[in-house]
Amino acid sequence: MTEAPVLFTVYPGDCDTFGHLNQAAFLAYFERARWQMLAGGPGMDLFERAGVWPAVRHAVIDYHAPAYPGHTLRFHLAVTRLGRTSFTMRQVARRESDDVLIATAESVFVCIDKTGAAVPVPAEVAAFLLPAHPAAAATTRRVSVHGLELALDDRGSGPALLFLHGYPLDGSLWRHQAGAFPGWRTLIPDLRGFGRSDAPDLGYSMATYADDLAAMLDAVGVDEVVLAGLSMGGYVAFEFLRRHRPRVRALALVDTRATADSAEGRKGREIAMADAREGGAPLIAEQMLPKLLAKSAPHALSEEVRTTMAGAPVPGLLGALAAMRDRPDSTDLLAGLKGLPTLVVVGAEDVLTPPREAEGMAKAIPGAKLAIIPNAGHLAPLEQPEAFNRHLAALLAGVTESRPAER
Repeated sequence: MTEAPVLFTVYPGDCDTFGHLNQAAFLAYFERARWQMLAGGPGMDLFERAGVWPAVRHAVIDYHAPAYPGHTLRFHLAVTRLGRTSFTMRQVARRESDDVLIATAESVFVCIDKTGAAVPVPAEVAAFLLPAHPAAAATTRRVSVHGLELALDDRGSGPALLFLHGYPLDGSLWRHQAGAFPGWRTLIPDLRGFGRSDAPDLGYSMATYADDLAAMLDAVGVDEVVLAGLSMGGYVAFEFLRRHRPRVRALALVDTRATADSAEGRKGREIAMADAREGGAPLIAEQMLPKLLAKSAPHALSEEVRTTMAGAPVPGLLGALAAMRDRPDSTDLLAGLKGLPTLVVVGAEDVLTPPREAEGMAKAIPGAKLAIIPNAGHLAPLEQPEAFNRHLAALLAGVTESRPAER
C-alpha cells in the first residue's frame, strides 16, 4: 500500500457549534482517506473487481487534540495485520502545520461476499494491502495453536533450527538465515502479536510464547530443535528451556540478557505501553530505531527496520511489553545448561544488551562459545549476516558431529 499521506482541509460545515471538527465528520475523514489511498493505487474499485466488500467489524477512535476550520490534516495509513478473511488498518491524523497528533483510528475489516458470508482476502487485495516483505515467501504457512494462527516460514529438510525474533519485529529479522544452512530445516515463526500471526488482545507471557512454539512444533512434526533467540526471542528461549528442555539440542543466545527487568526497566515498559496506546507502532518505531543498529548501518536497512516496527499491531506491542516486564530472572538457569552446546552472540556496538552482558552469560554457561560481531548493533544477524551465519554454522557442525544423523 502506498505510504504517501493524504491531506484534507477542515471546513466550517464539518464543525460543531463550538468550531471543533466533530466526531461524525472525523469518521468521514478517515473513510475518505482510506478510499483516497485506493484511488492512488490499484483503483477505488479494487474490492469490487475482486468480488468482495470490506465490512467493518470493529473500530476504535481516539481523539487527542481539537481541529478547527482552516487546519490541514495529514492522514497516514498502515495495514498492521492481514489474516485469512480479515485485515486491520491503523490510521493517524496529524495537523500539517505543527505535526500535532489529532486522532488515531484502528479498524478491523472482514471481506464478505454478496450473501454477507466471510470469505478469504483475495490475492489481489492482499498484494495491495500488505506487499510481501522478505519473509513472506511461498515457504510461509499458517499453523493453528491455542485458538490462534501463527505464520511460519518453513524451509529445507533435516534437523530443525528454530529462530525467535525480538521486539517489536517479526520473522523477517532472520531473512538472511532462512534456508541458509544446507542439511537443516529452518523454522521462523512470527510470534503471537507480530508480523502475519494473529494478535489477540489478551494472552501474552513468556510461558504463553513458549507453549505456542511447542504446539507449533507438534503441528509441523518436529520433536527437537536448535533454538536461536534474539533479544525478546532470547527471553522466550529461556522460558522454552524451563518448560520444554528435552526438545532443545543446542542454543544460540543473540543480543539478549538473562537478567529480569530492574525497577527502572519495569517503569520504562509501562511508559512504552502508554506510548503505544497513544501513538501506536509508528511512535514505538521512532523511539526504538536509534537503539537498534550500528552507526555504520546503511540508511536503507534502517528504513526497512523502521517499516517493520511501524506495522506491528498495538495488541502485540502491549502484550510483549507486559510479558517482558513480568519475565522471571534466568540467571540461575545458566549454570544448569552444562552439556547443551551454546553460542552467545552480540554485536560489538549493541547498546541495549552490550557485550559485557554477553560475556557474563558465556562465562556462566559451562562450555559456551562467545562471538562478538564487529560493525553490528542489537540486530547482528540482520546487520552482519555473513559473520553471524559463520558462527552459527560452527555451532551446527558441532551438533551434527555429536548426534546421530537424522533419518
